[in-house]
Amino acid sequence: MRILPVRGDCFLVELADLGEALALFDALNNNPVEGISEIIPAARTLLISFDPYTISDDALIETVTALAGGERKAASGALVDIPVRYDGEDLAEVAGILGMSADEIIRRHGESDYVAAFTGFAPGFAYLSGGDPRLNVPRRKSPRTQVPAGAVGLAGEFSGIYPKTSPGGWQLIGTTPLAMFDIDRVPASLLQPGSRIKFRDMAKDAAYEIKALSTPAAKPAARVQTDTGSSIEIVSFGLPPVFQDLGRAGQAGQGISVSGAADRASFKAANRIVGNPANTTTLEITLGGFSFRMHGQGVMALTGATAAISITGADGTRISAPHHTAIALDDGDVVSLGMPEAGMRSYLALRGGFDIAPVLGSAATDTLAQIGPAAPVAGDVVAIRPAAAGSLVATDEPSFAMPSATETVVLDVVMGPRTDWFTDAAVENFLSQEWSVTPQSSRVGIRLAGEALERANPGELPSEATMRGALQVPASGQPVLFLADHPLTGGYPVIANVAGHHLDLAGQIPVGAKIRFNAISHFSPRFIAGKCP
Repeated sequence: MRILPVRGDCFLVELADLGEALALFDALNNNPVEGISEIIPAARTLLISFDPYTISDDALIETVTALAGGERKAASGALVDIPVRYDGEDLAEVAGILGMSADEIIRRHGESDYVAAFTGFAPGFAYLSGGDPRLNVPRRKSPRTQVPAGAVGLAGEFSGIYPKTSPGGWQLIGTTPLAMFDIDRVPASLLQPGSRIKFRDMAKDAAYEIKALSTPAAKPAARVQTDTGSSIEIVSFGLPPVFQDLGRAGQAGQGISVSGAADRASFKAANRIVGNPANTTTLEITLGGFSFRMHGQGVMALTGATAAISITGADGTRISAPHHTAIALDDGDVVSLGMPEAGMRSYLALRGGFDIAPVLGSAATDTLAQIGPAAPVAGDVVAIRPAAAGSLVATDEPSFAMPSATETVVLDVVMGPRTDWFTDAAVENFLSQEWSVTPQSSRVGIRLAGEALERANPGELPSEATMRGALQVPASGQPVLFLADHPLTGGYPVIANVAGHHLDLAGQIPVGAKIRFNAISHFSPRFIAGKCP
């Protein structure tokens, strides 16, 4: 067993195989450890996040070591029948790779007793283990740019079902009509870790009833705009604004990452200034160019990227307003934001907060998973909730200077968990060069351009959990710095992770800027005697 560094509040436990990883996952769930905030299992690893003020990493590693080595408990989850049309476009190719007929592949796939081992890649995507070992087939050398929802595939020792149309490199052998992920169900993911799965050939099996394994979600009550309530009317914008809060933690079992504001310090500051609770919904506005009209009276604050604020009153008077300050608005005021001088994302808070119905417990918009409230469009009227009694406006200062497109931003990083997958020269190159922020960047991640990083290990990395701030290096050798909407798991090695104190800064780096990485730790995995994979 190896303990691989990720950040000061999390580490990766690497074990020999899936069975050992799930056995340790079971042991930790059955023996809760105070201070652990989340555990994300994967093909042969567990990512453990914890509160270092509650438990030290040394004490936690000692506890994890003591619990490792047990037996994996038998799956006891609900049995889910998955009807399949075995019409996948890779079926014939898979048959050729494995040296068996298509009918033999179908038979072996249907006779296997699968178990949902863990989730990741996309909401509702479960990695299904327990298949016939003779169906072990590598991923496609060239992933497809689009795989349809319901596609049934094979990759390595796993089978899986794509919950939505997305890119993917699994070998496709069939399709199912079942919806694997539906936010109008409880739970939204049809397959949960521990679910038992049986595939049924729709061409041969008699018709059977598909039993409901989940219940309809309660629909939120419709918002009613009263005559006395305040609201804002969206007038115009450049890039679509999105609603954000601190995200939906604790949904890893459904394959859903936290998401939330890309710059949490600025998000919290906006709410603090207008007297809102810290997790009140705001609008995240990328690169300014946004305007709205106030209906009724309100108090706003703008933090984050330094876009100029102008307010035009109902009588035509126009004034400029400052950042990081509570600003009183009257009925008919039109607020306009310019392009920011520095930073990428501004946070608009209104006293009381936007009246937005949560999706899976949060108003955060996850652009990768496509979960969250609909983005507002021109003409939309968004209601403002009444402010809580006794809440006070406040003053606040920015947590850091916003980076501009003409400067080089230095980000501290913790080396690991897969630094040893790269040559020594690549590691030195990663830390010594200036990386360019490309226009292909988004809330999912910052795509960097520079001298490609060479791998020492050319193998395929089994899927494992990733974090906000992870620097994942795909086959191109050009790193991607994951931001708030990163995938829950990934199959490319992470050379380093941005230190916790620079995560918000990373969320504000604009296109065109340069980034240099400063290692605040050496890569130093811990080997647990007698438990090394």
